[in-house]
Amino acid sequence: MLPRHVGHHLRVKPGTKVRLKDHDPGWADAKELRTLGKEKAKRRALELLERNRRELGDEQGLLYAAGRYAVLVVLQGMDGSGKDGTIRHVMSGVNPQGCQVASFKRPSTEELEHDFLWRCEKALPGRGRIGIFNRSYYEELIVVRVHPELLDAQKLPPGERDRGFWEARYESINAFERHLVRNGTIVLKFFLHVSKHEQKRRFLERLDDPAKNWKFSAADLAERAFWKDYTAAYEAAMSATSTRWAPWYIVPADQKWVAHTIVADILVSTIRALDLRYPKPSHAERRALAEARRRLEHE
Repeated sequence: MLPRHVGHHLRVKPGTKVRLKDHDPGWADAKELRTLGKEKAKRRALELLERNRRELGDEQGLLYAAGRYAVLVVLQGMDGSGKDGTIRHVMSGVNPQGCQVASFKRPSTEELEHDFLWRCEKALPGRGRIGIFNRSYYEELIVVRVHPELLDAQKLPPGERDRGFWEARYESINAFERHLVRNGTIVLKFFLHVSKHEQKRRFLERLDDPAKNWKFSAADLAERAFWKDYTAAYEAAMSATSTRWAPWYIVPADQKWVAHTIVADILVSTIRALDLRYPKPSHAERRALAEARRRLEHE
């Protein structure tokens, strides 16, 4: 069996200057692949994923019963990096009542009338719940930075859209996430790191398979031309916003089973570290429970 915490070494330490070329999207240098071989490592990883799914269901039950913490999972990545699949495979064992998913696409007219955090703040999970953001407020540091003309629709106060503008947004996000953590929301941020070659393969797969044609968008192909710009934007954003209270994890995503296993393992390990317990009934509640038992047994 692969070890617990298989992905925790992928955490970006605060103050680190991220260079994605230093992170292998194929996980080829991982100790597990070198020592076990790909097929054996994959088999063991899937066993760990299945165990984590079962345990995530138990941990989510504790999270819900305790009602003290919420967990926010932020998924970011290039088009085709596997965000939807990660949600489907990792969260399949969780009670739907305790989990919610929000996907953020082009802002609506109403959303553009507010600050850039507003639409995501409305979708935050309540205490006892796991919330997943499929894309997030980080789009305001990524897509908008690659296409700065999108800022025109935001009706912002006058000013230069220079380095100071983006640093102010980093500062706003760091403060927002710190506020969440201080008030009981655990923030986990995953960048699904897919290579340009693997993205091409997945796009071709969508074109070749009629059942996947609906997943392909001409816009995805157009954005592929900005690969270097997106890489630079992600590197800058993660360098500035991986904090002690809300870390980024750079997850190798060329092999989907690797990404799913790592995300699940980090999620389970993080919730377990909260050391939650089911609420203990008070003396009066125990008496009420005993009375309910007595009445049921004597029906």
